[in-house]
Amino acid sequence: MDITPYLELKPAPRAIFDTLEQRRSRPRFMLPTPEGDWKAVTWGAYAKGIRHATLFLASNGIQPGDRAAIYAPNSVEWISAAMAIQAAGGVMVPVYPANTAPQAAYVVKHSDTKLVFVDTPALLSRIFEAWSDYEHVARIVTLGPTAMDAGPIIEKLRNEGKPVPPIAEVERKLVTWARVQAMGQARDQEAPQEFERLLASVSLDQVGQMLYTSGTSGNPKGVPLTHRNVGVNGQDWLKCNGPLLQDSGDVDLLWLPMSHIFGFGEACLGNSFGWITYMSDPAKVMPHLTEVKPTVFMSVPAVWEKLAMSAMPETDPAKRRAALLKATGGNLRFCLSGGAGLKREVKELFFANNLLITEGYGLTESSPTLTLNRPDAFRFDSVGKPLPSVQVKLAEDGEILAKGANVFAGYHKDPAATKEAFTDDGWLKTGDVGRWTEDGFLQIVDRKKDILVTAGGKNVAPANIEIRFKDDPFIAHVVVFGDAQRYLVAGVWLNDAAVNAHLDQNGVAPGARPEARRALVQKRVDQVNSELASYETIKKFAILDEPLTIDAGYLTSTLKVRRKQVTQKFGKTIDALYEG
Repeated sequence: MDITPYLELKPAPRAIFDTLEQRRSRPRFMLPTPEGDWKAVTWGAYAKGIRHATLFLASNGIQPGDRAAIYAPNSVEWISAAMAIQAAGGVMVPVYPANTAPQAAYVVKHSDTKLVFVDTPALLSRIFEAWSDYEHVARIVTLGPTAMDAGPIIEKLRNEGKPVPPIAEVERKLVTWARVQAMGQARDQEAPQEFERLLASVSLDQVGQMLYTSGTSGNPKGVPLTHRNVGVNGQDWLKCNGPLLQDSGDVDLLWLPMSHIFGFGEACLGNSFGWITYMSDPAKVMPHLTEVKPTVFMSVPAVWEKLAMSAMPETDPAKRRAALLKATGGNLRFCLSGGAGLKREVKELFFANNLLITEGYGLTESSPTLTLNRPDAFRFDSVGKPLPSVQVKLAEDGEILAKGANVFAGYHKDPAATKEAFTDDGWLKTGDVGRWTEDGFLQIVDRKKDILVTAGGKNVAPANIEIRFKDDPFIAHVVVFGDAQRYLVAGVWLNDAAVNAHLDQNGVAPGARPEARRALVQKRVDQVNSELASYETIKKFAILDEPLTIDAGYLTSTLKVRRKQVTQKFGKTIDALYEG
């Protein structure tokens, strides 16, 4: 594919409007209906929603540089609101739908947000719960197709004994998406050139979005990214992946939350390339894959692993390929995994069946990608090579350092954290420890800050031990403990589907399964221990059944383990391993 037409740096909304005349009547999104079929949203309808929302924002006090937040699950209105904020010169601040009332309120207050888009009664209720933190917010736009009645939500909170905001004050701030569209349309009729003027005035060096870090410790930090930061990163991405994409006709299945840079990036790629995007969600993504048969699929490792498991039981290569094609829909041409490391075994399974899963490495502060495996240069034991516009080097202690036009300038209202994030000569400190392969690929071996000091005074990097279990199909998570202790122990969370399938194949009776599960883990622990220094070895472990999930607070939105929360929850079980 000739990627030249897509390499111009420009603010994200322009990708929609620069090509609108050619695409106007074609479908941009396909939405699932209650009846089980799909409803199309054309490019023309999508663009009109953005245009009118932009004019509403500009008419309601959103000036260039002002923040507007989106606290909602995925929808066409979500991405329309995001594009409208940016077209008006504002800064889009996504808030994860899983955020609690205090977490969402922190982001809104810390970011100095002036307007909030919200969807679902549950999320609106969380806003009401923290109402005092929304005093500076001028408008709250409800995104649903019908108005949400604030009265019953407030009454329910009152019955639960929670403080509630005055209904009159709430009603002064609330406005529906339908009303936003009507007011924007009226402004469009008054000033037909206003939208074009607003969009044309947006500079590449303006901040277009501010993302909040997942906060493995302490409060999350605001990461402002300019249109240039994100545009340069997208430009590099296209230079690497262009051969696997088409000018038009691609179909993607979008289920990743657009509140995360991964999901938002997928939506923006669809805007650029003219994809038909089928909207899905975590509960339905597997059946939707077989129904939609996308050519493009982007996901975190969990779904890729489920797809691999659907084919693993087949030992015959032809049957295994047929199972994999059936599970993925059979049309995949471009596969991308992100958010966390994907097991090597999964990547090799797909590649053996002519499907390359592209994987890279980065962080929010780098917009987000720093390195990438690509069609003409990949190693499954690495996170790829640096992007064309990125410089990467290793510090004396092995920490990965980066420079480039995609790297942010500093945290919002946090000069101390900003200073800490960079070396004295301006390199971004990633906090990850890496090493180079002999042929120039980067490998991640450790998190710099996660160091255990044993009772014997030995410094141990737990991630360097945990990563050795990453490619094991039977193990979902291993978390190593041992700070100030005589030896190391671990909590182990199993991939139950894979373990049960293995035990079924071996005819293990139900009564013998607990012992068989433990023997399976012990074998793997012994193998890893054989590769480690004696003080690094895992002496005891506990198999834990409660899964580590984002919603429970044990994983960040990017699937990194929150060690503090895991320790608080499972500490007694872990401490018991040191008894006796």
